[in-house]
Amino acid sequence: MRYVSTRGQAPSLGFCDVVLTGLARDGGLYVPESWPQFTADEIHNFGNRPFQDTAFAVISKFVGDEITPEALRTMIKSAYAGFNHPSVAPLVELEPGHFVLELWHGPTLAFKDVAMQFLARVIDHVLSKRGERATIVGATSGDTGSAAIEAFRGRENTDIFILHPKGRTSEIQRRQMTTVRDDNVHNIAIEGSFDDCQAIVKALFNDHEFRDGAKLSGVNSINWGRIAAQVVYYFTAAVALGAPHRKVTFVVPTGNFGDIFAGYVAKQMGLPVEKLVIATNSNDILRRAVKFGRYEKRGVQQTVSPSMDIEVSSNFERLMFEVLDRDGEKTASLFASLGQSGGFAIPEHALEKINADFGSGMADESATRTIIADVLKQSKYLIDPHTAVAVAVARGYNFGHTPLITLSTAHPAKFPDTVADATGRHPELPPHLADLGTREERFTVLENDDRSVKQFIREKTRAWED
Repeated sequence: MRYVSTRGQAPSLGFCDVVLTGLARDGGLYVPESWPQFTADEIHNFGNRPFQDTAFAVISKFVGDEITPEALRTMIKSAYAGFNHPSVAPLVELEPGHFVLELWHGPTLAFKDVAMQFLARVIDHVLSKRGERATIVGATSGDTGSAAIEAFRGRENTDIFILHPKGRTSEIQRRQMTTVRDDNVHNIAIEGSFDDCQAIVKALFNDHEFRDGAKLSGVNSINWGRIAAQVVYYFTAAVALGAPHRKVTFVVPTGNFGDIFAGYVAKQMGLPVEKLVIATNSNDILRRAVKFGRYEKRGVQQTVSPSMDIEVSSNFERLMFEVLDRDGEKTASLFASLGQSGGFAIPEHALEKINADFGSGMADESATRTIIADVLKQSKYLIDPHTAVAVAVARGYNFGHTPLITLSTAHPAKFPDTVADATGRHPELPPHLADLGTREERFTVLENDDRSVKQFIREKTRAWED
């Protein structure tokens, strides 16, 4: 299995190098040269099997022969051993024909744990084999950072630097990052938005001298290892509801497009998906792009679903590469226009392909709060604001007789104030996080400038010494 860049100018790489590299050297994102396939019988045989077995079958397709089957099974088993549900990602029926896929049973109570716990083990495995160290750099709108820190904390081969927008995450999200005391963990609060943090991370990777000196590796959803691990729960959820013998529709709350792109990958691999429905909050660049055919920045506003307060959705580039018939030059040109003029028109033939696979919808602040209250009243089920955005979109979507699966991406206790305001009920953290509010925090505030971040990393990372 080889991987190519969406911009067509970087060298093709194998799985292990792609995981360590993160962003391609031409500024693009890596995707497989071709999509691996499952037959209907193979998908059927995923039924009534442990999550770990399906994970091995799916991820093996992307790894190829670069990691031994025994080592891969060990990593997968270890990655999900700490989840507090035996199914890892269980389904719950919310109302007739409408199911919630709970993706928050990992250590930091967010869907990012599913991929990050696996990714950390892969990176550690590869570095150990090569006798190397790496500098992990990532940007977070709330959940990626805590999941990455939890996965990489204390690891000898890596130092991790996570950028978050100062004052724009929930207190729980921030504390899950800033109260980790391991020496290899460095939290950076940037005076700006998530998009600013993400832009700085991309600037670090695009400075090849710095990138090579620090031995940078990324853990945002630009990293293909994240996408590969997220593909798994699309298969487990769909098979539980009758796939491959009947289609399902997924509704996904998304900002950076990584989680829903994993669903697109599952469909390319043979999973019978009727529709992938993009659910956005008021920062609805993705909904507008799919509906009107123009991907255009208008500024980010702060909402009660902060992990979706994103305007430049990195993984949308992977989709554009696909619907542009894998033309790297065209893809690079469009995203250059995004940087220069703030937007681009999606070619008509590409938009037709997008609309064949994707639907979209948006829920504003009022709708989000209303849905949280209504779901608790009608179904006796408490959801977080990101899940509420998706449920609101799902309820407004005509899905006929196709089973509908809404992805629940975070535990409601990560957003206690919003949930309490909507329902009058304060969600409690699980015991292992019960004292989070009293733990000492540690983070560094830096200007919205890649130069200050580079200097900080250079002073702190051990990889530069090697």
